[in-house]
Amino acid sequence: MAADGTGEDGPMAFDTVTYELTTGGSETTVDITERCAAFLREVAPGRDGLLNVFVPHATAGIAVIETGAGSDEDLLAALRELLPADSRWRHRHGSPGHGRDHVLPGLVAPHATLPVVDGRMALGTWQSVVLVDTNGDNPRRTVRLSFLG
Repeated sequence: MAADGTGEDGPMAFDTVTYELTTGGSETTVDITERCAAFLREVAPGRDGLLNVFVPHATAGIAVIETGAGSDEDLLAALRELLPADSRWRHRHGSPGHGRDHVLPGLVAPHATLPVVDGRMALGTWQSVVLVDTNGDNPRRTVRLSFLG
């Protein structure tokens, strides 16, 4: 991209949308891959660029992992082991052990940026985009999808 915001094919486009989802009252992963793909079909057909997926929450993250074969449950199990929901946390409001939920974004970032080629995410064969939420106190989540290309 040139300094004036143009690429080889002209001006760069930026599109963004937010949507809400409910994750429930216990730790979970939610596969949002199809939601990301639908957004790209709408705003980036045939285009190359970057998709940024962001959750504006202090207790949720975005991961690119395999789903459906146990890896999503393995991720939650690993997080339970690394971040047990017990009384060790200094951050003490909310349900017992809620302080761990505020540490989660340090391990599972609240964003992911993915390459887009010909209007589609350039994911590996088994990769999916998932929202990771260990916070049962706040089941309403916002996801921001942004395309630059």
